[in-house]
Amino acid sequence: MLGRSFAALALTTAVLTHPAPAHAVTLEQKLATLAAFTQPTDASSAAWRDAWSDRGSWAAYAFDWTTDQCSASPDKPLGFDFRMPCTRHDFGYRNYKAVSRFTENKAHVDDAFLHDLRQVCAGHEGARRRVCERLAWSYYQAVRRLGALVPGDRLDEFA
Repeated sequence: MLGRSFAALALTTAVLTHPAPAHAVTLEQKLATLAAFTQPTDASSAAWRDAWSDRGSWAAYAFDWTTDQCSASPDKPLGFDFRMPCTRHDFGYRNYKAVSRFTENKAHVDDAFLHDLRQVCAGHEGARRRVCERLAWSYYQAVRRLGALVPGDRLDEFA
């Protein structure tokens, strides 16, 4: 419960303090904004999408916005467009790794990924929706189990 309260406060802080401050962003500000952008909620997803569409306004935060979308998995399996969920997931992983806070934040970034995948599936009905949800669950399980073992990572960080 405390985590959700912090996330709500962080989201409010990130949105209300935008545009980025003229002074250098502190680690605490960056972490609060990362927390706001990587929660498994509709508000967090919407805030991140707004930031994604206006990345230049967040330059003071020095975020890593790069993405390979769904990595080695299809970006649009069976026509379901998982590109944006994969992009936000990459954002969480890359930026938490950059500030050496990946291990303690991986689970909620993965949960946000599942939330975003389910948002994609919510746009479908019947059997098509059930297929989408099964694919979403498979993608989620893959990142939960293997997400820390991507090329270039230091494996000792996860021991």
